[in-house]
Amino acid sequence: MCGIVGQLRPPGQPVDPDLVSRMCAGLEHRGPDSRGMHVAEHVGLGIQRLRVIDISTGDQPIYNEDHSVVVVLNGEIYNYRELRSELQARGHRFATQGDTEVIVHLYEEHGEACVEHLHGMFAFALHDRRANRLLIGRDRVGKKPLLYRYADGVLSFASEMHALLQDRDIPRAVDHRAIDAFLEHGYVPTPLTALQGVRKLPPAHTLVIEDGAATLRRYWQLDYGVKLDADVPELCERIRDGLRSATRKRMISDVPLGAFLSGGIDSSAVVAAMAEASSEPVRTFSIGFDHERFDELPHARAVAQQFGTVHEEFEVRADAVEVVPQMIRHYGEPFADPSAIPSFYLSELTRRHVTVALNGDGGDESFGGYQRYVANAMASRLDRIPAPLRRTIAGIGGRLPAGGAVTSTTNKVRRLAGTLALDGPGRYARYVAWFDGAARAALYTPGFAALVGDGAPDPVRAAWEDASGADVVDRMLEVDVRTYLVDDLIAKIDIATMAHALEARSPFLDHELMQLAASIPAGLKVRGGEKKWILREALRGWLPDELLDRPKQGFSVPLSAWLRGDLRSWAAEILLDPVTLGRGYFEPAAIRSLLDRHAAGADGEDKRIWALLMLELWHRDFIDAPLRDAVPAAA
Repeated sequence: MCGIVGQLRPPGQPVDPDLVSRMCAGLEHRGPDSRGMHVAEHVGLGIQRLRVIDISTGDQPIYNEDHSVVVVLNGEIYNYRELRSELQARGHRFATQGDTEVIVHLYEEHGEACVEHLHGMFAFALHDRRANRLLIGRDRVGKKPLLYRYADGVLSFASEMHALLQDRDIPRAVDHRAIDAFLEHGYVPTPLTALQGVRKLPPAHTLVIEDGAATLRRYWQLDYGVKLDADVPELCERIRDGLRSATRKRMISDVPLGAFLSGGIDSSAVVAAMAEASSEPVRTFSIGFDHERFDELPHARAVAQQFGTVHEEFEVRADAVEVVPQMIRHYGEPFADPSAIPSFYLSELTRRHVTVALNGDGGDESFGGYQRYVANAMASRLDRIPAPLRRTIAGIGGRLPAGGAVTSTTNKVRRLAGTLALDGPGRYARYVAWFDGAARAALYTPGFAALVGDGAPDPVRAAWEDASGADVVDRMLEVDVRTYLVDDLIAKIDIATMAHALEARSPFLDHELMQLAASIPAGLKVRGGEKKWILREALRGWLPDELLDRPKQGFSVPLSAWLRGDLRSWAAEILLDPVTLGRGYFEPAAIRSLLDRHAAGADGEDKRIWALLMLELWHRDFIDAPLRDAVPAAA
C-alpha cells in the first residue's frame, strides 16, 4: 500500500526531479517505508511505499527486463502469484517476489488491457518508453484513489490532492459546480473535484496519454441483468464460499494483520471467515461513543468473545473534533461524512498493533442493507397511481407538520408523499440528498446561484439511467456502488487508514463476490421490509441469530448532540464568521435560521451544519492559506 505521483510533459520539456520529490513528500504518511523515483526526460514517476508484501525486494519503481517499461503501484494485486506463474511460463523473467512486477509483464503481453487481468485494489501508473505512452489505471470498485490534471499537454497525477498541488502550475480555483454537488451529496462526486481542472480517475477506468491525445476508457462494470437460477440453499453456499475466498486472498501479508469489528453483520462475517482461516487468534479493533444510542462496543465484544479474538477498543467524545484540521488536509476537498472522525481514531488505534486491517465495507451496497432500499421499493409501486393524483398527494403530504425524529411515522409519511410526483432517479436522489434543490436554493446568494448555474450532471440520475438491472432495488444498489460507495465510504476509509500508514482491505468489495451478489434476484436481497435477507440466511449458523436479527445500527456519530452541546459555539463562530459569510456563497439569514432550527430541536439539520463546516474549513486550508510543502505523518 502506497501513494503514487507523477508527471508527463511533451517531448523536449523535462520533468523537474524536485517536483516529483515534493509530491512524494506530500504522501509520506501513506508510505513511510521507502521512496522511489523514476525521472527520465519528460516523464517522472514517484512512490512512497508501505511495505506489506515482499518487504526485502519489492521497492518501486519496477521495470521490465530491458527497462523500457516502468510502473508504480498503490495497492495490492491478490492474484499476483497465479499471474506470475503464467507469465514465467511465457518466458518473462522476474527480479522480485512481489505483486507489482506482474503489471509490467502483463502490459508486455496485453497492452492497456493488462488491467483486466488484475484482481485487487490498485491505482498504478505505467510508462512505455518505446511507444512514449503513459497509462494510469484504477481498480474496478475504486478502492485506491487517483487524481489528475491534464492541460496543455501536461499530465500531473497523485494519490491525494495536497501532493498533486505541489505542481505550482495547477491553480487553486474553486469549481463552484462541484461545491453545489458536494452540498447535495455530502461528497464531491467522481469525476469532479473541488478544484477546476482537477479530476478523479473513475473506478474501472484507464487513461492513456499518447501522441498528445488523452483516451479515457471504462474496462469493467457489474451486470445486474443476468440472474442465477438456483435455490436459496445453493445461493447461501455460494455466498459463504465467495466470502471465504475473498477473505483468504486478503489475508496474504508479510506484516501483522487484524480487522475492524463494529459488531454489525458485515464486519462480524469477515472476522468469522478470518478466524476460520487462521491458525492464530485474530486481532480485532472497535470504536465506541459516550452516547449509548450510537455505541456498538457491547455487540463487538460479544463477537470478539465468540471467535476468541485479541480485542482492542477506543471511545470517541466530542473533543475528538480536534482531529478535523488534519482530516481536512488529508481528504483534500470538502467531505461531510461525520463518521470520518471515528474512522480516523480507529485507524490510529489499529496501527499501533498491526499494518493491515480487514473490514466489512460493501456488504450493504451488494446485498441491500439500507432502509432507503425498502422505502423506495415501496414508493415505486405507487407509480401506478396516475401522475395528477400523485402530485395532489405530494402536495398534501408536504403540508404535514415537520419536526420530531427523522424516523417518526409522520416524517416518513411526509417524506414518502413528497417524492410521489418524482420519477425513480429523482425520488432516489431526494432520499440521499443532504441539501436538496429547494434547500440549496434557499441557502445560496443570487451571485453564487449564478456561478453554479444548472449545476454539475446528476451522478444519481446518470448511474440510474445507465444501470443494467431492471428491478428498482438493483438499480438503487448499482447507483450506490457507483456513487456513495466509491466517493463516500471507500474514500473515507482509504484516507483515514492511510493517514496512519494502515492498509485497509475489504472482502465484500471483491469484484467476483460483488458480481455474485448482483446476480442474485433482487427480491432475495430486499424481501418485503427485510434488508439483506439472503446474506442473513447465508450467515445463519456461522453468526448467532441475535446478531443477524437485531436492527441495523450503522456506523454513525452523536453529531446532533455534539452540535447542541460542546460544539455549538464552535460551529456558530465558524459559520457566522465574516470570513465565511464574505465568500458570498450563502445568505447570512439562511445560516442563522439553520443554526436556530437545530438549537430548537429540529431533527436532520445536524448533517447540513456539518457539511457547511467542512466546506468552510477546507476553504481556509486549501484556498486561503499557502499550501505547505508536505503533510506530516498522522500522530
